[in-house]
Amino acid sequence: MFNLVLYQPEIPPNTGNIIRLCSNSGTNLHLIHPLGFELDDARLKRAGLDYHEYANVQQHESFEDFMDKVSPTRIFALSTKGQKGFFDMTFQKDDTFIFGPETRGLPEKIRQQLGQEAVLRLPMKADNRSMNLSNSVAVVIYEAWRQMGFSGADK
Repeated sequence: MFNLVLYQPEIPPNTGNIIRLCSNSGTNLHLIHPLGFELDDARLKRAGLDYHEYANVQQHESFEDFMDKVSPTRIFALSTKGQKGFFDMTFQKDDTFIFGPETRGLPEKIRQQLGQEAVLRLPMKADNRSMNLSNSVAVVIYEAWRQMGFSGADK
């Protein structure tokens, strides 16, 4: 299925919600350090309910560590700096999606490393800054999964 990368996430309830989403969609979750919280944070556990044990969560010391260990075939960054529309894309089963931290977004260095064609943007009204991280992740994973015919889902 998909790989979802959270680069230095900062807000425990967002990550907890995302853990639950990954469990329910069969998405592999990769957390890039440093994290803005401890993994035993009560807010993270509360948002993720009891789904932590069903999710495939891996931790990496850096983005380079993730790239070396996972070697993703196709990787897309989601950013308000993206020029290409997310909904204009056709996704594949093993695609990887990376999101930056809530307060500052994905660093320019990583966006440049991936290339402008790989930096996608979710549509939103003009003059708005951004969407909530866990909401954005849900939109992305469910659209990509929809394109796969919700493979593996209990329909």
